[in-house]
Amino acid sequence: MKPDKADVFLVEEIVKGNEAAWRQLIDRFSGRLLAFARARIASLSDAEDLVQETFVGFLQSLGHFDSNRSLETYLFTILRYKLYDLLRQRKVTVLSEPADDEGWLEQVVPGSTETPSRIAVAAESESEQETLLAQILRRLIHELRDRDAFSDLQVIELIFFGGKRNLEVADLLDIDQKAVAGIKFRAIQKLQKYLTEREPSAVACLDEARADITVAKVWREHRLTCLKRSTLGSYLLGLLDDPWQGYTQFHLDVVGCSMCVANLSDLQSEQEEESGIDNEQFFQSSVGFLKRTV
Repeated sequence: MKPDKADVFLVEEIVKGNEAAWRQLIDRFSGRLLAFARARIASLSDAEDLVQETFVGFLQSLGHFDSNRSLETYLFTILRYKLYDLLRQRKVTVLSEPADDEGWLEQVVPGSTETPSRIAVAAESESEQETLLAQILRRLIHELRDRDAFSDLQVIELIFFGGKRNLEVADLLDIDQKAVAGIKFRAIQKLQKYLTEREPSAVACLDEARADITVAKVWREHRLTCLKRSTLGSYLLGLLDDPWQGYTQFHLDVVGCSMCVANLSDLQSEQEEESGIDNEQFFQSSVGFLKRTV
């Protein structure tokens, strides 16, 4: 997901110490962050504490924030690590570890042993490669959407984003395993083609194993098929036309995209006017950290 220009501007204003911008960020993201935390921890007070710590963590790492990344993704990643830390402290079994592609967070949170210059040098090449791969993946996804090939998109999303094997995908979508293999093969062939068109000097051989690993990493980090909040809002109201209605339900229920599910839950709370989120409390307890960053 490309960084929103409004998000970039908002972060720039926060860096300047603009309290109104900080309040706006809290108002925009607290609901979806709290919904994400509540789905994973029983205590409302613990969930609220995690969201608060997420906002403070964001301010503490603000100097190293990469404006090329999605602000929402950045905040959710911080929240995930806060959640894992809490569960480990309480010796609660963690059902899933942070994805490998989220390791970049460790480089920007306080306490990192890496210097900003070393981080920048090490990340530059990787970032360029990820950007290129994200661009060709996005091209493939848009092509499938444009010709309403949502059944093919569901297959490659389950494989590349969900990490499912061919047999699992066939069972989930109730289609033949050979059809799944064919869709996957054609997708990889197209990615090879797009890659050589964009970067002729790149390695042309994008075999299945490497595609599974690298594509999954970029797909998750760039949120290539995550749904806009306006799309989720239309889904809640039943206003989406097929095949978008069916695909949205698939992305939420079958893929189980945690960020989109959290966004949907937040929108449902807004519609019901029962969210009860005290954004003023979040603001007052974190604004002091904003002043320390400027």
